[in-house]
Amino acid sequence: MNRHSASPHPLDHLVLPVVNIDLARERLGKLGFTVAADARHPFGTENACVFFADKTYLEPLGVASVEESEASARKGNVFTARNQAFRFRCGDEGLSAVAFGTADAGRDHHNFVGKASSAGEMLQFSRPMTMPDGSESIAGFKLAFAADLRAPDLFLFSVERISPLPADRGALETHANGVTGIAEVALCAPEAAAFGTFVGLAAGQSAIEKTGFGVKIAASNAKINLMTPEGLEAYFEIAVSHAERGLRGRAILFNVADLAVTEAHLAANGVTYTRKNNRILVKPAPGQGTLFAFEEPR
Repeated sequence: MNRHSASPHPLDHLVLPVVNIDLARERLGKLGFTVAADARHPFGTENACVFFADKTYLEPLGVASVEESEASARKGNVFTARNQAFRFRCGDEGLSAVAFGTADAGRDHHNFVGKASSAGEMLQFSRPMTMPDGSESIAGFKLAFAADLRAPDLFLFSVERISPLPADRGALETHANGVTGIAEVALCAPEAAAFGTFVGLAAGQSAIEKTGFGVKIAASNAKINLMTPEGLEAYFEIAVSHAERGLRGRAILFNVADLAVTEAHLAANGVTYTRKNNRILVKPAPGQGTLFAFEEPR
């Protein structure tokens, strides 16, 4: 259970389906995040990302064109097909996918196929990206998808950057709430430990740590915490029924420089939150489909 992996992948970003980008931008701004300019994918979806100093980011995902999105899904685009399936089963907001960085998406795809965990064909695309100073660059990506039939409401993928994002994102990585990056992603299932090998495959990490409520997988820069409903309630005050089978994305834990700054910002903006131990918890709201938790790194 504790075999060593030489090179686990880093957490790259989290996909957060939203009803629409404008609503997400409004909610994330209220929470104190700096939100990048809207960007359109060449297959009908769009995003407005939140970039962090630790080089992870959030991808609030909207549907700019239902027709284009559905057409691409019919042609085998796993990204749009899974987005459609998530929205059909779970609603238009939530945490639908965890993406890991990789230097070789082709190798990852081969591994996923070999382990009977591939979600389908690889995807390669590029899109324009507008920087805060108004300049534009082209961002290129190659994605390899992993899925588990027991978990229809969450998929994992690795992303290889063909043309890297601009190195100087300082303005976009500075947030009024003091967030510096993503510490942990909480996934939940009644049988949480059963998904450890699947998540470890996508993270390039064979070492699986047992916890009191499930298992943890260590990406190179963050933890993926697979927990039971009891664990989710204990750590994040989220009540989930055992009848909800399969693996679901339920919470994101952010690192902040100073929790007092975070709390003051939320209070000033009228955001409802609770304190639990050394964490601030903000429950889902329109434009924010999953629980956000904030804490200072220990």
